[in-house]
Amino acid sequence: MSEITSSSEIKIQIGLDEKKIPSKIEWQSTANPNGKDLQECKAMLVSLFDKNSKETLKIDLWTKEMQVGEMDRFIFQTLRGLADTYFKATQNKELASDMQRFVQYFGEKTEIIPKEK
Repeated sequence: MSEITSSSEIKIQIGLDEKKIPSKIEWQSTANPNGKDLQECKAMLVSLFDKNSKETLKIDLWTKEMQVGEMDRFIFQTLRGLADTYFKATQNKELASDMQRFVQYFGEKTEIIPKEK
């Protein structure tokens, strides 16, 4: 196990309306090169893999003002990133390519990207 030589903290602040629906999401990180102030976002996906139970905890939140087209773009970019992360972590080119094909399909169906001819 590697020795920890530094650390970073990530803070997420969720503002809720009277119905407990997220109305504002802000985050900050001590390692963020863009400054230490809270930055607003419209959506977040957090997945944590538990060391002991081997289960994934997911936190998926978005604000009321998140538009469907923005959600399509957010999910497209997230899926593309997951396919890249999967390949980097496993070197499984075949499955990563299959994932990228789905990302392409998703992007075309949501019109995030033009259809290939």
